[in-house]
Amino acid sequence: MRGLLSVLAYLAVVSLHAAALQQPAAPGAPADDGQARAQDAIVGSMSGHHMHEMSAHMKLTPQWAERPGDRERANAIVAALRSALERYRDYHVAERNGYEIFHPEIPQAIYHFTNYWQGFSETFRFTPDQATSLLYRKTASAYDLVGAMYTAPAMSSELDLDARVPLSIARWHEHINICLPPRGDASKADWTKFGPDGSISTAEACTAAHGRFFPQLFGWMVHVYPFEKTAAKIWAVQ
Repeated sequence: MRGLLSVLAYLAVVSLHAAALQQPAAPGAPADDGQARAQDAIVGSMSGHHMHEMSAHMKLTPQWAERPGDRERANAIVAALRSALERYRDYHVAERNGYEIFHPEIPQAIYHFTNYWQGFSETFRFTPDQATSLLYRKTASAYDLVGAMYTAPAMSSELDLDARVPLSIARWHEHINICLPPRGDASKADWTKFGPDGSISTAEACTAAHGRFFPQLFGWMVHVYPFEKTAAKIWAVQ
């Protein structure tokens, strides 16, 4: 039963946070290489300690004016997360608790260990001490814990996101305006035009290039580095 629930949770997260990558291949069929290439590119954009500034493919929530209670609420989130993460300094403990490393074969500045059941749960509620992903920096022989990532459904409004983490303190981000090449054409695609780093960023240009346009890829995300000393570094965006 637990295995079935895990599978259902995984499928739910894929559906909610990667809706653009629907139309799954039939059982036993090779994975869509365009999808894999897009995922790999997004891994690169997500892996740094500091996120890129807003661009044609990256949208950040606006910086709201700080209101009474925002700072205290953000501090409470950090305190709860910091305490919860202590046991995950040993990445083996994270793996035993359902966190799976995302694309370990790709060199990254920061590696995401994701708990898909937790990601599914975050669709319905926000729990500060239970993040969707743990963020690690690779060392010579292991992984060094540096932070965590919360997620929220793609359809979340600014008010929804602010209810989770104050928008005066943190800026959530999403990957937008992604044009993928036609299915099966990734090996021949011009990746200077396609993908999260490509020059195509409109539906019209994507259609003209015979690609597949996705206004938003995955859901909303926010990184937190609770072991840093200042609020600016804890909620770093760029």
